[in-house]
Amino acid sequence: MPQKFSGLPRLGLVGLFAFGLSAAALAQNSPERSLYQRMGGYDVIAAITDDFLGRMRADARFSRLGGGRSLDSRTRARQLTVDMLCQLAGGPCVYIGRSMKTAHAGLAITAADWEGLMRHVAASLDQRKVPAKEKEEFLTLFSNLKKDIVEAARN
Repeated sequence: MPQKFSGLPRLGLVGLFAFGLSAAALAQNSPERSLYQRMGGYDVIAAITDDFLGRMRADARFSRLGGGRSLDSRTRARQLTVDMLCQLAGGPCVYIGRSMKTAHAGLAITAADWEGLMRHVAASLDQRKVPAKEKEEFLTLFSNLKKDIVEAARN
């Protein structure tokens, strides 16, 4: 008679363990994987964020948005961006920042600014060779934020 461990035969534990590994392997190939998983996880999202923030810093049109901020403030904003994108993509991060409407109020971000941002994000996704389906989904994450970030044109 097989020895028992926690009321289950040892063979049963091995079978459960093997089943667990098989289920994990299937989940990795499942079409239900989150965008976060399909893109490669935290490190990829952080690298994309670093790239598009670098592109924005190099773009004169965005200089008014980053000027006068300390290194600590810029680092915090970068981390909040990574956390937000990670969470929106279905990852394990928790965004603890302000709402997009509150965070961007008064910055006079225009539709043209928005289009410039989207071009920088798309270029960063291309730089990381993100597949077309995931690129489209990631850009949609941004598009969903537009109404809270872009302000009506001023007269």
